[in-house]
Amino acid sequence: MRAVTRNPRSALGGRRLAVAALGLSVLIRLLWMATPNGMNLVDLHVYVGGAADLGTGHLYDFTYAEKTPDFPLPFTYPPFAAVVFYPLHYLPFTAVAVGWLLLIVAALYAVVRLSLSLLLGAAARESRWRTAAIGWTAVGMWLEPVRTTIDYGQVNVFLVLAGMLAAYSARWWVSGLLVGVAAGVKLTPAVTGLYLAGRQRWAAAVCSAVVFAATVGLSFLLSAEETRTYFGPLLGDANRIGPVGSVWNQSLRGAFTRLLGHDAGSPWELAGHRIPFGPWWLGAVLVIAVLAVLAWRALAFDDRLGTLLVVQLFGLMVSPISWSHHFVWLLPLILWLLYGPLRAAAGARVLAGYWLITTLVGVPWILSFFQPTIWTISRPGILSWLGAVDVIGVVALFVWIIRVGPRHERAEPVNSARPADRSPAPDPHPAA
Repeated sequence: MRAVTRNPRSALGGRRLAVAALGLSVLIRLLWMATPNGMNLVDLHVYVGGAADLGTGHLYDFTYAEKTPDFPLPFTYPPFAAVVFYPLHYLPFTAVAVGWLLLIVAALYAVVRLSLSLLLGAAARESRWRTAAIGWTAVGMWLEPVRTTIDYGQVNVFLVLAGMLAAYSARWWVSGLLVGVAAGVKLTPAVTGLYLAGRQRWAAAVCSAVVFAATVGLSFLLSAEETRTYFGPLLGDANRIGPVGSVWNQSLRGAFTRLLGHDAGSPWELAGHRIPFGPWWLGAVLVIAVLAVLAWRALAFDDRLGTLLVVQLFGLMVSPISWSHHFVWLLPLILWLLYGPLRAAAGARVLAGYWLITTLVGVPWILSFFQPTIWTISRPGILSWLGAVDVIGVVALFVWIIRVGPRHERAEPVNSARPADRSPAPDPHPAA
């Protein structure tokens, strides 16, 4: 097989352009932070301010309202998150904010590199793919989930990185440790345990559960009262996290709540029995679960990134609240659609374009201007359907995978100069 020839000058020019784009993106964000509104970072304020109350018995009484007077923001994470964030309150907030931004960018680059490594194997180490990783990181910074993660000072990119590393690592204890710690910081990454179990990585799955239990145990030792409060009356109280009908909530419950005009997850009566979940939401969860299982089965077993994305998107759909900034997983999804084993299938580029356009535009952000307050549920029908942009996209993706996956011949990895690099990285741990 003849090696693909490349122009060194062209490659160098591409690298410089990618680095310039990323550097400019970071510079713009830093300059924005110097403006009056650029240091809002409301969630980072909650992390730092709330963690400072750890052990006082008032961790879950803390609220931050300086920038959000209509909804004072409480500390909504498990107490272990406060343990992790606790050292930050000793530092000047400006230093924390700048460091947080730079760490988010570094983590995003790592997410892109890991995505390409899972897709391309050894070829991802080639210079052109390193350049592509820099370029996609620059693009990723302007996708709405990452934009709002940076705006709020959120933790989402770090949690996605933990999930990616767990899927990439061949060591069961590393994968289990990452998933368990991530779930200890924020419960939603626990869904990655389904990925480990689905890939028959039983040791890693058990390890993740043990590590998560250890985070709870440590929290109990440090602050028993606050740990009981979180895992008692606060657990499952979605309204404390935020208004489920807000357009920023892109979960199934959020979409159906806006379409119905009332909380789709509200309890209801059936034959004299109280059902804790609304029928529309419960039915939608069952449907998306079936679609997710079928999509998983339609993918090749060695498609680690594809199966990981199915699990993560399923988790975002069934969670009572999945803010738009939780959807950082859409960047690896775009890469999978463009460079993955089904990239040659009809519709792959259409789906990639759908996610790229909707996230660059920021549909929830635009629709938020048509929502008088975040507490307003009833909305004009067209806006409610537009507000289901992520739900519609996930359903379409799952149906597409189910249709094309079993009968479409998997494409080889994107062209590489070396034949040895043309096979995807095998799963080194089918049962580890």
